[in-house]
Amino acid sequence: MSGGYGYGAGFALIVVLFILLIIIGASYVGGGYGGY
Repeated sequence: MSGGYGYGAGFALIVVLFILLIIIGASYVGGGYGGY
């Protein structure tokens, strides 16, 4: 995790939010992946 911290941090934040959105959406739709 070295170099280009600004772009890397922004991209990682978007990815994390997207994954959280998928997990929350899946949990609302059909029980989620691991019972979350």
